[in-house]
Amino acid sequence: MRRSIASFLTAAAVIAPLAAQAATLDQVKARGQLICGVNTGVAGFSAPDNQGVYSGLDIDYCRGLAAAVLGDPAKVKFVATTYSTRFVLLQSGEIDVLARNVTITMSRESSLGLLGVGVNFYDGQGFMVGKKANLTSAKQLDGATVCVLPGSTTELNLGDFARRNNLKIQPVILDSMDTMVHAYQSGRCDAMTTDASQLAAVRVSAMSDPSAHVILPERVSKEPLGPMVRRGDEQWATVAKYVLVAQIAAEELGVTRANIDEKKTSTDPDIRRLLGVEPGLGKALGLDEAWAERALRAVGNYGESFDRNLGKGSPIGLERGLNDQWTKGGLMYALPLR
Repeated sequence: MRRSIASFLTAAAVIAPLAAQAATLDQVKARGQLICGVNTGVAGFSAPDNQGVYSGLDIDYCRGLAAAVLGDPAKVKFVATTYSTRFVLLQSGEIDVLARNVTITMSRESSLGLLGVGVNFYDGQGFMVGKKANLTSAKQLDGATVCVLPGSTTELNLGDFARRNNLKIQPVILDSMDTMVHAYQSGRCDAMTTDASQLAAVRVSAMSDPSAHVILPERVSKEPLGPMVRRGDEQWATVAKYVLVAQIAAEELGVTRANIDEKKTSTDPDIRRLLGVEPGLGKALGLDEAWAERALRAVGNYGESFDRNLGKGSPIGLERGLNDQWTKGGLMYALPLR
């Protein structure tokens, strides 16, 4: 009997937090505000301007989610998270979704109680060095000091890369991106390593002379970046997933911010379902039928968001590469909306 009671209490302790978390959509609607955990500042993904207004690929996702759920892209509160606080804030329920160029990994989904809802940027870890070092490969970093952030996949990947190539690399572990950039520029590190997209952003936004720094060609890891939510709330995870899917699908279907009204008259069944002309998708998510239309009017399709924040329409100027549509050699492939 005692064992039965103990087993029941243990199970209840596990189930209780899940039950408490199982109504995130209702909580967001009742609050009238989405709380989105974002980066403290990575140009192109999540960065505040001088007035504290955030912009970036991850910011667009959050605004699109707020538009879909609450009808207004402005009804979102951005909470700046660090490497040490990002998962704790999501686990504790202090934020509804984490969108801060986080790598989706097995351990984070299996051990931390988190769930990736889709990839919004396919990345890989790279290295940046001063041009005067005259290096052409990361394999030439033997004996170098390399700035890296703690407790991240980046730190593990750096160690793996060094062992794999029999290199003696001395990691210099810093507690934030700003600290790492300062250490690199002051000469404390010979190189800095993080996701290549962040290096490209830092090179443009934080270096006094971007041309004095080069990003070496190697990518030493796979870094599928995307929003994450807590486990235990399938409805909220599904809503968070399909807002991203809608952005990707809209680009596939040629739906943009500018042509939504025109596309609503289309006879294409995929477009009609996406824009709620043919009902059903909204009800399945617990939303109204205009959820995707609102998200797209707010931030545009995936390609528009990429170009505005990271691509040719931005100071960073990244090529689409792996983040292009699957029909153009990339990996962006929308799940069927049906």
